[in-house]
Amino acid sequence: MDNDASSKFIDDIAKAVGSAALELCDAARLSSGQSVVVGCSTSEIVGSRIGTNSNAEVGAVVFKTLYDVFSERGIYLAAQCCEHLNRAIIVEREAASGCGAVVNVRPVPSAGGAFATAAYEGFSSPVALEEFYADAGLDIGGTLIAMHLKRVAVPLRLNTTKIGNAAVAAARTRPKLIGGARAVYDERII
Repeated sequence: MDNDASSKFIDDIAKAVGSAALELCDAARLSSGQSVVVGCSTSEIVGSRIGTNSNAEVGAVVFKTLYDVFSERGIYLAAQCCEHLNRAIIVEREAASGCGAVVNVRPVPSAGGAFATAAYEGFSSPVALEEFYADAGLDIGGTLIAMHLKRVAVPLRLNTTKIGNAAVAAARTRPKLIGGARAVYDERII
């Protein structure tokens, strides 16, 4: 790929990521103080099989775009590592409060992935967690983020269905509906 094609590809990635992030914020009705877990296969974005072609430039642009969109709204970004780190989560230290024990690992492209590596390098005070329960999620490339979503997860259909060559899936969460036939629910939080 020549420099012009490469530059256009990176610009297209940034635009698609920004669109998906904005759509997710609106569809999930996210507000300041909430969190979004993002799993991202840069291999899938560039057209390779997940886990085979980690791309630092793509990881950096995905992270920066998401970080800018979510930070502007006071929403915490949680970056999911790949399976080599058991899908650990990288977050800003302040987002980790009450989330359980911090673990000692630093993602790298070959163990954690390029996106999580970019998050670790881009956050001002990054920490790694084994568990995290986000209010919404964005899965870029089939990374399986569900383990880091609060219960109950509700699939969202975004207009942005691909980022590069990677499929995009999204979800929001809602409180469990309890009771029975006579129960009344608050429609504002469903």
